[in-house]
Amino acid sequence: MNIQELKFDAQGLIPCVVQDFYTNEVLTVAYMNQESLTATLKDRQMTFYSRSRQELWRKGETSGNTQELVELKADCDQDSLVAKVIKAGPACHTGAESCFFNEVFKAEDKQEFSVQDLYELILGRKMNPQEKSYTSYLFSKGNEKILKKIGEESTEVVIGAMKESKEETTYEIADLIYHLLVLMANNEILPAEVMAELSKRQVVDKKVKQETMK
Repeated sequence: MNIQELKFDAQGLIPCVVQDFYTNEVLTVAYMNQESLTATLKDRQMTFYSRSRQELWRKGETSGNTQELVELKADCDQDSLVAKVIKAGPACHTGAESCFFNEVFKAEDKQEFSVQDLYELILGRKMNPQEKSYTSYLFSKGNEKILKKIGEESTEVVIGAMKESKEETTYEIADLIYHLLVLMANNEILPAEVMAELSKRQVVDKKVKQETMK
């Protein structure tokens, strides 16, 4: 759709929810006017309008914590935006990864989980070793031990799959993923970097498919 179709408010602004492209975490909510939106679409760097300063501001211009635009959508009423970005550094001026960290309510019977959460927990065991922690033990032994475990867990996945046991295969895949994350943390490889590599391959696959259909 054309940006001329968007519905800006009386002040010429439109709210924009910014999400992490890799994790879908909501990073911030900011406002854009037609000028900042045009600038964002031109160079794919998030540019907003500051209501307090009444001027344009490019995210990361002073801090270096830029946000590269990957996807931009408008809602059904065309008066709100959602931007998915690849961020370089924290999104919040406080240094937090997201501006949304003040918990108002959380259901006790529900628990969020993500690969990123697990990675950060594993990384914490590396930075602050725990005496009885298996993860800390793996880090203390280094890559050789971690790689040995990955080999063992890979074999267990194959065995489970050969048995055609969904339950066993699922269990062993979880073990394998955990040990892969330990390897990543030990070698300073971020989940986002792996996702970026997978994303590149998806783009290549789409191009190949398009070429074969011609």
